Amino acid sequence: MIHQQIKELFFSSVEHIVSDISQYAVHPDSDFKRSKKIPAQKLISFLVSQGSSSTRVEMLDFWGLDSSIPTASALSQQRAKLKPDALEAVFRHFNSASMELPPASFMDSHYRFLAADGSTCTFFSTPAFSSPDYCCPGHSANGVYSMHLNAFYDLDTHTYTDALIQPVRCKNEFGAFCDIVDRHDVLDGIKNVYIGDRGYCSYNNMAHVVEQGQYFLFRTKDIHSKGLVGNFNFPDAESFDIDVSVILVWSHSKKVLADIHTEGYIRFVDQAAAFDYIEYGSYDTYELSFRILRFPISTSTYECIVTNLPRDEFPVERIKTLYNAR
Repeated sequence: MIHQQIKELFFSSVEHIVSDISQYAVHPDSDFKRSKKIPAQKLISFLVSQGSSSTRVEMLDFWGLDSSIPTASALSQQRAKLKPDALEAVFRHFNSASMELPPASFMDSHYRFLAADGSTCTFFSTPAFSSPDYCCPGHSANGVYSMHLNAFYDLDTHTYTDALIQPVRCKNEFGAFCDIVDRHDVLDGIKNVYIGDRGYCSYNNMAHVVEQGQYFLFRTKDIHSKGLVGNFNFPDAESFDIDVSVILVWSHSKKVLADIHTEGYIRFVDQAAAFDYIEYGSYDTYELSFRILRFPISTSTYECIVTNLPRDEFPVERIKTLYNAR
């Protein structure tokens, strides 16, 4: 069964990290050297499987009604010895191994479809385990801790391929998206297709994907709004699939405009906007080409998609299926 294979891959990943646990110990010369009720392997497995109940309830669920169950204090002491890098290492080792699992029938062997999204999580903690950056005022006298989790999800293997955690007060989904795209694995002979909702549709996100030689598929605001696609020339039809180009500039200099020999839409990037491939105040330009698709989803509502996927392999109907899968 596939779930049993996944479980075995997880335990294998934990064992791989534990085999060199000193690399992930706060004090490599002393931590995890003695035999304890909560060895490193048990500690990591518990932290990954822990749910949202109290620590004591979660420990009862994990260890059962065993008389040798450790105390919550013992758990805290062991947890303080483990660097967060250990959990990230398990995550990456597990993802690498999971690529060997049989794929679902929905996807294409030449493409890897990755959905991007973010979610805010609020939790109780102490300064010993959580940076003050994550602390927020709350109903509790000591406040609460909040983080924003940015994650990429493989629609084929049903696994998370990468994640980036930010303090909720400093959350930046655009920045997180670009960071993950820049460092994301690209498999031999397979292109990544990054799929996001309207919160991810920006020229900077598109450019980061293009610079990596990959593909994007974003939902955007309708053409009648003031969104990203509001200033292009559209055909006299409610539904369409057209190619467009935009030239991004960060200067209002007449010299820059005179050097642009194209009929593409020229977009001035505001100083406060993020765009990583043009230095502010320079005469440089950056051109992006992509498709805009508009199709009905009800009798009076239309959806807009921007993508650089090739039209011959990804006609409108397949684009609909892809976004729906996300």
